[in-house]
Formats: sequence, C-alpha cells, structure tokens
Amino acid sequence: MKSLSCRWLCAGAAFVATSLTALAAEGKSGVALKLVTTNLTAPSILTDFDGKRVLVAEQVGPIHLMTPDGQLKPFADFTSKLKINFGKFDERGVLGLALHPKFAANRKFYVCYSAEKRAGVPASWDHTMNLSEFTAKGDTADLGTERILLQIDEPYFNHNGGRIAFGPDGFLYLGSGDGGHKNDINKEDADKARGPHGNGQDLNTLLGKIVRIDVDKPAAGKLYGIPQDNPFAKGGGLPEIYAWGIRNPWGMSFDRGGQRELFEVEVGQSRWEEVNIIVKGGNYGWNLREGAEWFNPKKELAPLEKPYFDPSNGKFVDPILVYENVAAFPQTGKGKSVTGGYVYRGKALPQLTGKYIFADWSKHFALPQGVLFAATKGADSKWTLAQLEPESHSGASIGAFVWAFGEDKDGELYLLTNQTGALGNKSGKIWKLVKSTP
Repeated sequence: MKSLSCRWLCAGAAFVATSLTALAAEGKSGVALKLVTTNLTAPSILTDFDGKRVLVAEQVGPIHLMTPDGQLKPFADFTSKLKINFGKFDERGVLGLALHPKFAANRKFYVCYSAEKRAGVPASWDHTMNLSEFTAKGDTADLGTERILLQIDEPYFNHNGGRIAFGPDGFLYLGSGDGGHKNDINKEDADKARGPHGNGQDLNTLLGKIVRIDVDKPAAGKLYGIPQDNPFAKGGGLPEIYAWGIRNPWGMSFDRGGQRELFEVEVGQSRWEEVNIIVKGGNYGWNLREGAEWFNPKKELAPLEKPYFDPSNGKFVDPILVYENVAAFPQTGKGKSVTGGYVYRGKALPQLTGKYIFADWSKHFALPQGVLFAATKGADSKWTLAQLEPESHSGASIGAFVWAFGEDKDGELYLLTNQTGALGNKSGKIWKLVKSTP
C-alpha cells in the first residue's frame, strides 16, 4: 500500500510540475480574479472569522461578515469613532483588524483606527491612533466593551500604518508609521517638532516602529504586557518597540508556513518601494535610508553618498526587494505606493506556493492602474520580482487601485480594490485569486 500511495503521489506531483512548466512556457500565470462582492467604498482588511466566513473592514468604518458567495452582514460600524475625510483621499480610518488567537473561546478582537485627538495633544496635531480590544457577541461586535490598549498621537493625517497581526508567539504586532508630512522632518510648525533626526530612528517614540505587546498578561498600570525579549524591555528605548526605522507600513503579515516570518512593506518617499522581513531588534533605516540608499531628507530625489548623521545603532537590515517609484524613475518605475500581501500557502494555485504576493496601489495617483507582483525566493536565498498578470485582467495593470489583500482560513488570497483611490463612492470590490479556466 505504501508503494502504491507513493506511486500516486509522485504521479500527481509530476503532473503539477508539468502543468506549471507548460504555463510558464506559454507566458501565462494560471491565475484569474473572481469577483466576490461589490458596492463597498475602500475595503481595507479581510481576515478569517470562523472558518466559513470572513470579516471585511472598510476604511470608512463599517465591518462586515462575508459568506463565500459574497453576501454581507453587518458586524460593526466604527464610522462615529473616526476622524476621516469622507469622499477624499485619506490615510486615516479603520487600519487594522485581528482576532485573538483564542477568539472562538474568548470572543476578543482588536481594531486599530484613527480617532479624534485625545486630551493634551498639541492643537496643531491631527489625530490619535487607537489600538483597542473589543468583545463579540455571536455574529455582532459589542463596541461598548472597548478597552483602549495603546494610543499613538499623530502630527499629520498620513503615514499612519496601523496594520496589526498576531504572531506565532501569541503576541500582537502593530506597524506604526513615522507620523506624516514627508521625509520624516517637520514643517515649520513648532508644535509638530520631532527630533532633528526624525521619528524612525528615535527610540523614545512609537512613531516609525514595529510594536509588539502581550494582550494576555497586562503589566502594572497598563492593559497589556511587554514580552521579556523585546529589544528595550529593560531600557534603552520604549519597551514596546520590536523593530524601528519604519516609514509607512501599508501591509504586514506572517507567513503561515515556512519559518513563519513577518513580511512588511514600506511605502517609499520618492525613489524606492520596498519589501522587508522584520526581525527582532532590526533597524530598517528610515529616514537615513530609503530602500538601500542613503536618504537626503532635504532633497528626496537626490540620494546621499553617506548618512546625513551617524547613528549609534547603525546596523541596518536590508530589504529583501526594492522597485523603482515612477516619481524618480518615470521610464522604469513600477508604481507609486506598495501594498502588502501574503506568502501564498493555499492549494488552488500551486504555482504560487511560497511566493510573496503583493501589489502596487497604482502607477498613477489619479488613475486606477494597480499592478500585482509575485516575489520568489531563490536557492541562493535572494528574492526576485515579477509581475503577476491575472489572465482575467491581462495587461500593464488590473484597472483598479489596490487597497489591500486578505487571506482566508485555507490560505487562499483575496484582492481588495476600488476605482477612485479615495474614500468616496461605492466602487470598492473584493476579488478572489483563483485558477484560470482555459
């Protein structure tokens, strides 16, 4: 029986390999985008709920339960909690959503969202980002159970990040942007003063960081605990910091297979979009570096030959991939703003297994020209980048702004888009990556 099983398995593997080789030879991806649901604004998050349904959050506030056939049912509505410009481009809103690893038993879930300024914030600052815990009752969130675990005051409306995810260690991770404006430097407003070297390299602020906290073991005086192996748990920086030198993380996810690595993307300033694997204590360079170049905060299109200041913690972690931004490379640029995704671990698309699937929001700020990518790790451990061209949307772009990706319980991936690039009309759609049909 063992020999027979092996024979069938080997034959199956050979068939898959032959099929993938044939696809590659024909220049086809074998992937299509299947429309699941429409009539959304800017869908920003999709995550598993109960193995049968997924949660879909819209950046403007509503959170829905979605069935496999695309039917939507209200789960929560954060609209009244948000500071946001409805109908316009905005980087604020519902930015992160994660269920507790033991959600089936404790019904706890976590949302990161942009709220009005809390008391004591300088008058010229923009808002406060809340990371809050809630409890669900049945298929509905009880927003009255909110416990605000962590707050980060934001000087500007942009570069918030806000993506959250539970790691395989059970801790909650948050990607926090540098606080906004550009180049991680101040405007002329005295109230918006950050240090002379920006927030990304400042270990006394949570702006520009990857944060890691323990939601199950609160410390004295806090609603969360600090993992003992956090880099600054015993001093030298804020104890919540896990990694630093972050600009604007618009995508953060753990690989559910392999080495369970944490993938994060950095929306660049003007020259480079990058993909990182986050490691504990890693310095990812901003604003000393953009991509792997020395960054010039006074003239962002002109990289420096050496760092503009000498950091004491100057051991940087290089990105695994970078690609050119069209602002600096109009001929060869691949996009304007990277959108993070997932390492594919599903079964429907074996040709994507182990590849990091992500996108660029759009090649044009005002036109829907999003592009999908697949990053592949080679035998030499180096990553290579290729456009992933769905056979249902062939061409230079998919004809939509790529807002986010989502992943269901089976590891299958979803694409979240809209047509305007703003928080306006109901042009938002959710697509599933599926096997293309001949």
